[in-house]
Amino acid sequence: MAKRILITGGAGFIGSHLCERLLNEGNEVIAIDNFHTGRKQNLSSLLSNPKFELIRHDITDSIKLEVDQIYNMACPASPVHYQSNPIKTIKTNVLGMTNMLGLAKRVGARILQASTSEVYGNPLEHPQKESYWGNVNTIGIRSCYDEGKRVAETLCFDYHRTNKVDIRVIRIFNTYGPRMIPDDGRVVTNFIVQAIKGQDITIYGDGSQTRSFCYVDDLVNGIITMMNTENFIGPVNLGNDGEFTVKELAELVIKEVGSKSKIIYLPLPQDDPTRRRPDLSLAKQKLNYAATVPLVEGIKKTVEYFKKSLNT
Repeated sequence: MAKRILITGGAGFIGSHLCERLLNEGNEVIAIDNFHTGRKQNLSSLLSNPKFELIRHDITDSIKLEVDQIYNMACPASPVHYQSNPIKTIKTNVLGMTNMLGLAKRVGARILQASTSEVYGNPLEHPQKESYWGNVNTIGIRSCYDEGKRVAETLCFDYHRTNKVDIRVIRIFNTYGPRMIPDDGRVVTNFIVQAIKGQDITIYGDGSQTRSFCYVDDLVNGIITMMNTENFIGPVNLGNDGEFTVKELAELVIKEVGSKSKIIYLPLPQDDPTRRRPDLSLAKQKLNYAATVPLVEGIKKTVEYFKKSLNT
């Protein structure tokens, strides 16, 4: 049955893919975004759809809407963006989450919070299970995001216990694909943009640190499945559990772009995690979730997108 769905951060990288997918499934979709990192062009193909509505709004202010489901995706997610205005970042996570939970409570909507693998900090457990409490520096330069998302999870569970709000909590691991912002400072975009422009590819640290990279379509499948699953509120890890070193990613990008870029090494930023890979056994068990897009294929599609968008 078609639903009326609110997506906060709907003009963002993941939010826009979610809007598109939920509209294609026949739902009415309301996207709200303050356009700090979201971009209207991410939704340009949807604006003429009568079932779609876009509102410029910041979730740190409350809003009154009648909806069945809320996907709370609003928050800058790359270190460059969330550190550019750290106070705003933590307000989005804390005040924004409170406002969205209040809305869900008032209209009886189910709400899904897009939390993050960053709640695990620089993990001492590998791979990371949902039961791991994390290793986060509460006063570090990343804490506006890490701690903000941890508090957002706390709020979800407190609203659930106290007010019976119907919550779902996912923890998203590194995701990439079309519609990422070229200067977001994330490793995939950095490497692709540098390779296309023929610049040196900068690796922070010695390149031995690992990440798991999930193509956006796989993530969106997991998010929608989680929202519509009964009797399981999470938190649940979503991502891809293939583990690659940052150096391997750089070499793959150079090969796919056909670039003559050289790799150079710079110092590692503060609190940058050395290893990160999700334990996806809970997602597999509860949601029958598995990532299906191999890194090579996903990188090919992302390179194509950036070649087009950097030209325009």
